[in-house]
Amino acid sequence: MSNDSTNPLNDETRDAWNTNASMWDARMGDDGNDFHQVLIRPALERLLEVKPGTRILDIGCGTGQTTRRLASLGAHVVGIDFAEEMITCARKRTQQHETSIEYHVLDATDETALLGLGAHSFDAAVSAMVLMDMAEINPLLRALTKLLRPGGYFIFAVMHPCFNSTQTSMAAEVKDCEGQLVTEYSIKVSGYLQPSTTKGLAIENQPKPHLYFHRPLHVLLGTAFRVGFVLDGLEEPAFPAETSFNSHFYSWSNFTQIPPALVARLRFSEQILRKL
Repeated sequence: MSNDSTNPLNDETRDAWNTNASMWDARMGDDGNDFHQVLIRPALERLLEVKPGTRILDIGCGTGQTTRRLASLGAHVVGIDFAEEMITCARKRTQQHETSIEYHVLDATDETALLGLGAHSFDAAVSAMVLMDMAEINPLLRALTKLLRPGGYFIFAVMHPCFNSTQTSMAAEVKDCEGQLVTEYSIKVSGYLQPSTTKGLAIENQPKPHLYFHRPLHVLLGTAFRVGFVLDGLEEPAFPAETSFNSHFYSWSNFTQIPPALVARLRFSEQILRKL
């Protein structure tokens, strides 16, 4: 990595996800939770537009949920994750007949290791709820300019840095609206502009908290722009008002006007394409 100071943070993150792997696998299963089923997967697939035979790199594949889904749509998918226990779970859930899937233990903050996957080897790359867990994203974005084929694209989903971070808190207030008591849900934001690193939980009661790396939009997207990507697709999914889940007040399903996730598509700029 370009910045040695990120190595301890990267090691700590890997250790947390190795510790949490079996719990994550049991809770998420093959289909994921409501957050993934309702918000992340549909937006990702709309922006990805998977075609049979497409070769896709799944960055931070975890237990292989997105990897298997994309393979079921006809893609050949290479899933990578730096947590060995996550890859072990992914391989156990992948059936022998699913020959269009490969898994590798590989650190996405290691540019040299990424380039070992082969120049211009992929039509697309995806990263489903991973970038905010990565100590550094510059090596990955630089590597993608070499791993993707001309016309290729990178789609990522992250916790929305404006509304869903360890610097935000959920609120539920009861008010009288013309004689009817209603609950109003809102988000309190205590910090945004400065990047920060804090510990948190992806799933309640997970064995070990992991690090979150908050990046405001100008940092997150600016990193991509500097290496030659442009933004050409963006979704901010929220739970629809008609969706009903039996959940606590702090469930995102109650915040129907506030998007907890951001899903974006990046393509090469004309300047980069001229060099390919």
